Amino acid sequence: MSRVIATSAALPQQEPARVNLLGMPLAAMEQYFLDIGEKKFRARQLLKWIHHHGVTDFDAMTNLGKGLRERLRTEAEVRAPEIVSQHDSSDGTRKWAIRVDGGGLVETVLIPDGNRATLCVSSQVGCSLDCSFCSTGKQGFQRDLSAAEIIGQVWLAIKSYDAFQSGKGRVVTNVVMMGMGEPLLNYDNVVAAMDLMMEDNAYGISKRRVTLSTSGVVPALDELAKVSEVSLAISLHAPNDALRNELVPINRKYPIARLLESARNYIDAQKDSKRVVTVEYTLIAGVNDQREHALELVELLRDFPCKINLIPFNTFSQSDYQRPSGNAVSRFWQVLVDAGYIVTVRTTRGDDIDAACGQLVGQVVDRTRRSERYREAAQNKENNL
Repeated sequence: MSRVIATSAALPQQEPARVNLLGMPLAAMEQYFLDIGEKKFRARQLLKWIHHHGVTDFDAMTNLGKGLRERLRTEAEVRAPEIVSQHDSSDGTRKWAIRVDGGGLVETVLIPDGNRATLCVSSQVGCSLDCSFCSTGKQGFQRDLSAAEIIGQVWLAIKSYDAFQSGKGRVVTNVVMMGMGEPLLNYDNVVAAMDLMMEDNAYGISKRRVTLSTSGVVPALDELAKVSEVSLAISLHAPNDALRNELVPINRKYPIARLLESARNYIDAQKDSKRVVTVEYTLIAGVNDQREHALELVELLRDFPCKINLIPFNTFSQSDYQRPSGNAVSRFWQVLVDAGYIVTVRTTRGDDIDAACGQLVGQVVDRTRRSERYREAAQNKENNL
């Protein structure tokens, strides 16, 4: 009697994932080299190759020994995300759509202004918050970006201008964590990326020129005060809790008083006594742009160390909000100036390529079904017209 023995073909061995060194800050890089039996100074050498010279090929890193280069080629990589498209505005603003792991797209914007150029960097694919005046939130949320995908936006922006050690001058002078996503909900990766932005062996950007903007994730902001000296901006947009609950839903969990207390504690923790918080206030016609709102804001921020940045609302298809008139913006500005505040009005840049504040959308594999609900609501509205 014969017996049939079932056999299965051996499964192919899957190669272990290589560690991406692009998003690794100095301390982590030093530990990495110690763990593989190398000296710590190799970390500084590698950071300079990656972030000063834009080199991703280990074989081109000539001051590393041949054996080390071979090991790095086997175990590690320097892999930036991929630019899918680039759009240049008539005002010099440049926007990139960048594909990250998992197929999502994020958007990054470089805004030149005289001798400075500010890069607006994304921290998440989509956004888990749903601020009513921001198009990113309407796309829903997919995932956090890795540190490599965050700092990779800086790396790609410089590479886009062929400016690594090219003598063209500094392409990115300022970075604002104000792109897609809430940075403090991706705390570890954002902190690691910001460390690289300020690291002399990487980009060497001043702590005053790296700004994190938060809608008010208070516990993470309290933690940030212990480890970082970047500049702070808070997305306020309303002078009272009732209105802010509608515009910025996280306010229901962390109301204005708690946010301002946490922001003050952050400033107080800095060594530089002249630091202030930037208060961002998007002006929306008929919603939060009236004289009474300005007067209420004056009282709310009295004795709070801040400057105020007014942002006229930038329209997008999924919102019924309207941009305020120039007169309305001027009246609001005047009330604040008369009260003694330093107030700027953000100039709209890149709106012809949908790169203005609040307009970034990317491509999100939405895990929240929020984008589906907004599409259904828009379709129902159109059908009822």
